Amino acid sequence: MPLLDHLGELRRRLVIIVVCMIIALVLLYLISPQLVEFLKLPIAKYLPNDGMLYTTRAFEGFSVKVMVSLFASVVVCSPIIFWEILAFFLPALKPNERKWVLPTFGIAVVLFVVGMVFCYNFCLGAAFQWLTGESDSIATVLPAASDYLKFLMLFLVAFGIAFELPLVIFYLILFDIVPYQKLRSNWRVAYIALLVLSAVVTPDASPITMFIMFAALVALYEVSLFAARVALQRKIKRAAEREAAEAAE
Repeated sequence: MPLLDHLGELRRRLVIIVVCMIIALVLLYLISPQLVEFLKLPIAKYLPNDGMLYTTRAFEGFSVKVMVSLFASVVVCSPIIFWEILAFFLPALKPNERKWVLPTFGIAVVLFVVGMVFCYNFCLGAAFQWLTGESDSIATVLPAASDYLKFLMLFLVAFGIAFELPLVIFYLILFDIVPYQKLRSNWRVAYIALLVLSAVVTPDASPITMFIMFAALVALYEVSLFAARVALQRKIKRAAEREAAEAAE
């Protein structure tokens, strides 16, 4: 495909993503107060004055609503975003590689959502409790709405992206980019790399969130190695059966 055709295809898919996100943004803005309340739930009991957030500027309320609605639109449109990205690269794939597109799409969406759900239920409350506890001896915490919500959304996105790790490792092994035995035998190096990744990805300096992220990534790493081993065994078995059939002919 010529370069101009590639650029035209890229433009078309970007337009689809942007239009879908704008529609979602407008609709979600209508329920933005409910979205803010939902996002506050994990830390509500650690906030002063019955879980109130504060604003210091007259127009901050509007910007907070837009920010939350934009974040929610990215989450809601994530299946479309993932699909358009995969569909753009689809023509470059070989026929035997295209069979992986739909499973990859489904698993990528599920892992992203699972990562955010895990963060929402198990990480946000613990992180905020530890961070506010560190401040109690020197100051009273009055969280600004925009600061807290940016912090929270960074957390959710970081965990959502980090939970794509099994997909990355699975394909690195399946397409012989990195041998399975190398990842299996060098697990100590892999764990150290995951610990560093946990420290980099988590938006705060809290050891609590870093440990939670690290534990989750280690579990995902082991699951991805197991899944890749099963897929490799099936791949080897199919290759052996194909060779046997060709030899019989």
